[in-house]
Amino acid sequence: MPAELTYPGVYIEELPSGVRPIIGVSTSITAFVGRARKGPVAEPVIIHSFADYDRTFGGLWNESRMSFAVRQYFQNGGRDAVIVRVTRGVATEAAASTFTFPGPGGDLELEASSPGEWGDNLQVTLDTVGVPTAGLFNLTVVDPPPKGGNESETLRNLSLDPSAVSFVTATLEQRSRFLRVVEGSTVPSSVPTNPAGPESGTGGEDGDDVRAEDVMPPSGRKGVRALDTVDIFNLLCLPPLSETADVPASTFNDAAAYLRETTRRAMLLADTPSSVGDVDGAITFKETLDADENAALFFPRLRAPNPLKGNLSEEFVSSGAVAGVFARTDAERGVWKAPAGTEATVVGTSGLALALTDAESGQLNPVGINALRTFPLIGRVIWGSRTLRGADSLTDQWKYIPIRRLALFIEETLFRGTQWVVFEPNDEPLWAQIRLNIGAFMNGLFRQGAFQGTTPAQAYFVKGDSETTTQADIDRGVVNIVVGFAPLKPAEFVVLKIQQMAGQVAA
Repeated sequence: MPAELTYPGVYIEELPSGVRPIIGVSTSITAFVGRARKGPVAEPVIIHSFADYDRTFGGLWNESRMSFAVRQYFQNGGRDAVIVRVTRGVATEAAASTFTFPGPGGDLELEASSPGEWGDNLQVTLDTVGVPTAGLFNLTVVDPPPKGGNESETLRNLSLDPSAVSFVTATLEQRSRFLRVVEGSTVPSSVPTNPAGPESGTGGEDGDDVRAEDVMPPSGRKGVRALDTVDIFNLLCLPPLSETADVPASTFNDAAAYLRETTRRAMLLADTPSSVGDVDGAITFKETLDADENAALFFPRLRAPNPLKGNLSEEFVSSGAVAGVFARTDAERGVWKAPAGTEATVVGTSGLALALTDAESGQLNPVGINALRTFPLIGRVIWGSRTLRGADSLTDQWKYIPIRRLALFIEETLFRGTQWVVFEPNDEPLWAQIRLNIGAFMNGLFRQGAFQGTTPAQAYFVKGDSETTTQADIDRGVVNIVVGFAPLKPAEFVVLKIQQMAGQVAA
């Protein structure tokens, strides 16, 4: 009621409704972990297009199978991605290009913002043209073609004084896409001598091919484990380590275990090795993978033109393109729709590494391997939607990808949408608010066609009362809400029964 009633009359008080709308989380943000030409190392970067990838990580590069997977992801409908660059973690690791500007007060030592030979292409010029006071200088950086993207930047009025607002070390770290002061070097006391021409980078090294332990380290925050700092991602792709080295089954298993242990509620998209050329080989490889409900395997690989090799066709893993189809299907139909069928076309390809027949597809489906097929007039499509627990012999509740992804979507959404419950008084008024908010969210999914049933009662339930939360639970500070739903299972097998009717003669 109002804080103070001092005069006869009508008092108005606004009461809270108790409605806290629950908004569904993203369903198809895809994380890629692999080698790149340039860019931050072991630091997840969110991008929204392949143009973003080109600017930050150097675009297509034959030594980076990840670059092609990311390109195919956006070609097939991907919208948001998280990129983690990996480098070789031994003596042959990548090194950053360096630039040295000598002067009477010592050398100013700069380096490229990330390791790799790309930095040797940079042209850096130091000058004092137009500076307002002595002791300041400008840096101009150009990344000229054909090796670079013809990009440039100019940073003006830099200072060598650590107390200045434009101190060179801090300014380059926060404002430059190309340069940093060499870590541990001493900043000179006076502006270096103006060079006759631009300084070229030296010493940039791409390093050797990355290894499985670089992609999926046992500890630390590198490789896949760098995703610890990412708020949310829904799909995980691990492209091949190099043109000739594939991701081993043990690494896929470790990555799937990481998703379980960290409760990321994301799905791993696995690929068969390049050595697998037939159905029997795919089945054999699948047997080396853990039967994980949060992982799926696709076969065969794609064939696509490589712009770096005169558009000659070569084989690429399918996981990037498949993730793009997942994203496109989510946007057009919803996460509850199987990302497979005639609508799940894979674009940007020239064919498949192996043309599967109906009989061969029939061998893959019962063991939980998702086939990619080619059909006349339709093109390349995803023709399977099972998790690694999708083998018929397992009879698992998480057999189908859309059912598992819908459950992960609901779990993550409700986890985030009920954070306000913590420390609230644990009694019926709280339970009623929770039922109201979760019920509204579930009803919204029902109205979009996410569940079976013709009425909400048939499609889902939300239960939270003294039966689910007993006095013992209250004493322990626990509130229990039970949510159930009837998922839509994909129609894998459509059986048409046709009967010929005998001709009837009208009387």
